[in-house]
Amino acid sequence: MSAYIKGLVVRAAGTAPAVEELRLPEVGPGQVRVGIRAAGVCHSDLSMVNGTLSPPHPLVLGHEAAGEVLEAGAGVTRVRPGTHVALNWSPACRECWFCTHGEPWLCAAANVAALENGSTLDGAPVHVTLGLGAFAEQVVVPEKAVIAVPDELSWENAALLGCAVLTGTGAVRNTARVAAGDTVVVIGLGGVGLSVVAAARAAGAAAVIAVDLTEAKKALAEAAGATDFVVSSDNLSKDIRSRTQRLGADHAFECVGRASTIRAAWRATRRGGQVTVVGMGRSDDMVELSALDIFSSARTLRASVYGSADPDVEVPALAQDVLSGALRLDHLITDRITLAEVPAAFDRMARGEGARSVVVFPGGAPQPSS
Repeated sequence: MSAYIKGLVVRAAGTAPAVEELRLPEVGPGQVRVGIRAAGVCHSDLSMVNGTLSPPHPLVLGHEAAGEVLEAGAGVTRVRPGTHVALNWSPACRECWFCTHGEPWLCAAANVAALENGSTLDGAPVHVTLGLGAFAEQVVVPEKAVIAVPDELSWENAALLGCAVLTGTGAVRNTARVAAGDTVVVIGLGGVGLSVVAAARAAGAAAVIAVDLTEAKKALAEAAGATDFVVSSDNLSKDIRSRTQRLGADHAFECVGRASTIRAAWRATRRGGQVTVVGMGRSDDMVELSALDIFSSARTLRASVYGSADPDVEVPALAQDVLSGALRLDHLITDRITLAEVPAAFDRMARGEGARSVVVFPGGAPQPSS
């Protein structure tokens, strides 16, 4: 059966998001209806609003979320009603060239766009962010887009595992393969950047130098495991070298998505080091490096898409790490908000304040934290 629900919608480019009434489609074969219990406010959502990205409109925002399966369509085998799930905004098809060659995070068929899924606004089709549109009371998604998590995992933590934590942890473990004794620089300390900090320390990095625009992020960085904190400036590379025996870091992670910070990460890395771009930026923000610098520095520059991870495998593993105490996420959540307060959370994010704001939906609050 179809359902009327509330969701956060941007009706047109340049307009403010607002809570609107949406009609969900009926659940079809291979689909599930999920009652959202918690949803994180990710920088990618802000990028859909501030012009960094140019999605179609009207658009339901949100993609980092967790909830409970309310209904399962014919042929669904992964979950059943009552299953607790984290949403996966890039579900792999398991059949394309990338999937069959061990790179499911690059799946050619994944929903890495704003799509129509049968939901409507005022009787007309509405697009949903990254195939999910998770700033909503409920969603209807393919069963591939949900990953079962333990019931004892808090909704908030389950939501973060689906994007910020998997992206940041995977960038360290899978893409860069940080090793014990390495020196690491992390530029940009939102939810993803702080997850990079925590994962780098867990990997045994000798130094993790956290970088952000203001001193306000220092306490969050230290809670995540940073050994040093630097306020970004034009002298950033000198500041980093002064803390790394004048060599530069073995690894630099850029978690902002801007050409200027990518260049800063490049300059802060030692010869032969690695720069990993985790932030998603604008298509017209060009990164310029000289041909001689690329050759003589022998640095590696690469991106990490969704943590170079297979979410179906790694989200359950991360959930167990949270439950065992090996992975702590409490420092990531700085604000618990309602759906109507998401625009204010975007404003805080744009000012560089806090880490992760999490929307807590009815039914999401009573569950114990883990």
